[in-house]
Amino acid sequence: MTGFPGGYGNSGSGIRGASVLIMLSYRQPGTVITERTFAVPLDHDKPDGEQIEIFGREVVAADNPAAPGGAAGLPWLLFLQGGPGMGAPRPVGRDSWLDRALRDFRVLLLDQRGTGRSTPATRQTLAHFGNARAQADYLAHFRADSIVADAELIRPQVTGGGPWAVLGQSFGGFCTVSYLSTAPDGMSEALITGGLPGLSATADEVYRLTYQKVAANCLEHYERYPQDVDAARQVARELDRRARSGDPVRLPGAGPLTVERFQSLGQLLGSSTGSHTLHYLLEDPFAAAGGPAVGGPSRELSDDFLHRAAQLLSYACGPLYAAVHEACYAQGRATRWAAQRVRAEFAEFSAAAAVDGDEPLMFTGEMVYPWAFLLDPALEPLAEAAELLAERDDWPALYDAGQLARTEVPAAAAVYFNDMYVPRELSLQTAAAIRGLRPWVTSEYEHDGLRVSDGAVLDRLITLARGGA
Repeated sequence: MTGFPGGYGNSGSGIRGASVLIMLSYRQPGTVITERTFAVPLDHDKPDGEQIEIFGREVVAADNPAAPGGAAGLPWLLFLQGGPGMGAPRPVGRDSWLDRALRDFRVLLLDQRGTGRSTPATRQTLAHFGNARAQADYLAHFRADSIVADAELIRPQVTGGGPWAVLGQSFGGFCTVSYLSTAPDGMSEALITGGLPGLSATADEVYRLTYQKVAANCLEHYERYPQDVDAARQVARELDRRARSGDPVRLPGAGPLTVERFQSLGQLLGSSTGSHTLHYLLEDPFAAAGGPAVGGPSRELSDDFLHRAAQLLSYACGPLYAAVHEACYAQGRATRWAAQRVRAEFAEFSAAAAVDGDEPLMFTGEMVYPWAFLLDPALEPLAEAAELLAERDDWPALYDAGQLARTEVPAAAAVYFNDMYVPRELSLQTAAAIRGLRPWVTSEYEHDGLRVSDGAVLDRLITLARGGA
């Protein structure tokens, strides 16, 4: 592997903490990929303090005759992934929305701080901190405001100083709105998909809306697959029986499987194929042949079921997601485990009616609960730090309504009418608050529309941002 032609090396721009450390390039079918690693401050208010690494993967079309001077003449598009706490996509050629993006841009897929190949934030890397307070203080630097500051330090090293377009998916859209609030001069366009946050909404307000949508999606799932009502109920009863006996069911390498943890598989129900994935998981969850109706209440859950459930429920691949999930809504007040508190307002999510009666078991969504840090081995060492983050009440503001009202950055956003994760009610309020933003409200796609639409969602956003119909 070699450095990309015209390599950038360490910058002479004088921007502290943003030098390129490593650059390697290689080819995939139809693309040239360059891997870049940058150094940035952990705390942007202390540029001379501790440094962390940020990894980005540049993707350009191997042959783009439409670009002046070839691909090097194309403008830049920064992609910010959903999450929080998830690395950028690992592309294979021009798959998914990249094919459309590479017609107009050269793309930087950014592993946001703490994710992917950026300096990771996990139980293993945080183990060297002396105590939970130090861990919590460290993790407090992994929200949208810090991600935007990273992007602004990196941008001159990538673009030569010019602005770039920003595409934000889900939490990446939250980051994009924060970017518009704090550094709009760094942006040429803002494209947001499933990620317009409530500008002043508290975590409680967000969950009161999302619990309603999760309940609706759960009932829709049972209408689609009525046989899953009994299957889910039987699984819940077996999990409850085992827990009461003092011998809880355990997921392979991922800790105990409780009824509440089983319910959190409902996080699947907000994606385009999630209902079907859940159905196939419930299709035959017991080791006894013949499905849920055979064998009585004490049948053993199958290794196949437990293995697949572990893959869906473990936070081992994204512990940062659990640690800072509620913090991504926090501005000036503590969240105090909002998802857990608000859940108590929705009696239908209590499992007792299904375990002890004949009501359907209601699955929950992407909410993170305090018990996750007691059950999941990938999170357990961070339990005390998570408690401190939940009680933290000095979170700075993430959005500037005044700046958003006067921004001149062309912007467009896909608002998914049935979005289970980002309530459309809040998204539409924010769309109206951002000057010039053109919203596209659609029920054609779910929250993962960018990924599954073969470039159609991105094409529509580009057209809208540039004044087209």
